Amino acid sequence: MSGKAASTTSTGRLARLLALVPYVVSRDSVALDQAAAAFGVTEKQLIDDLNLLWCVELRAPDPYCPIDLSYEGGEIIVTEAESIARPLRLKVDEAAALLVALRMLAGVPDLQDRDALSRVIAKLEGAAGAAAEASSKVTVEVDEARGDTLGRLREAIGRRRRVHLTYYVPARDENTERDVDPMRLLVVEGNTYLEGWCRRAEAVRLFRLDRVTDLRVLDVGAQVPDEAEPIDVDAGLFRPSPGDVRVTLELSPQGRWVADYYPCESVEELGEGRLRVVLGTPDTRWVRGLALRLGDQGRVVEPAALAGQIRGDAERALAQYATV
Repeated sequence: MSGKAASTTSTGRLARLLALVPYVVSRDSVALDQAAAAFGVTEKQLIDDLNLLWCVELRAPDPYCPIDLSYEGGEIIVTEAESIARPLRLKVDEAAALLVALRMLAGVPDLQDRDALSRVIAKLEGAAGAAAEASSKVTVEVDEARGDTLGRLREAIGRRRRVHLTYYVPARDENTERDVDPMRLLVVEGNTYLEGWCRRAEAVRLFRLDRVTDLRVLDVGAQVPDEAEPIDVDAGLFRPSPGDVRVTLELSPQGRWVADYYPCESVEELGEGRLRVVLGTPDTRWVRGLALRLGDQGRVVEPAALAGQIRGDAERALAQYATV
């Protein structure tokens, strides 16, 4: 984690606070800038966290004993926090998921510090017990093309170079061309994203790597504006709007990919491999295109007016075939 990324949600902040104390205690003292970089927050946000910790009162060893901490001179020191100074423990499913993710990362071509990653995996396997056995049964395959894209993006970030992307936008069913100044790579909900300043949108954008159909590292320096703020992804990527149209689709087993490819507000199992999904969109035109591509793999059931428009689209398409 690095840069200005910060969790602004209460749950995200709580997780950071619980990890911050053992992180500092295990090192005796930590520089403010080092801790901020480790937790992906600004120094100001880290100081806000430390000020909040000052308000925490522990029940041991004495009632109402406040945590003793200081950050004078840019060095963080925490004492009298034994009850929350122990590192957090992973549950079996959490440890298994972490091992699967680490093994996937280890399979990426041209990975830096592969030896260090291998040592981390070995130590985690030794401590994980049942979780290591469960995770070893999961087959991890790495897409070579995606690994090459990831390698070139790491190169661009390391050299501070702008990149040119050909990027597929499913909402419009089209490829777009854009220049992007890379900021960071991150994994959200199992997918890898490039976060960067998009010169086309003049804003910070996230680009899912499996939708990057072509990438070139340009011989131009990346110039991320000072006002560019990383996107808070702790609450997920889907940001519903009150003005969005809620579309309900029923999908056959062959159409389940829609739930993986598009952000859904809800996903409900209907039995026999079928799904009912609800998604929100400010523009239903792309949904009409999606419904036509699905064919018998799925159908729009609500809103009724949209379902009627799609039936009309299908009838007109069939009529065109009839005249050929």
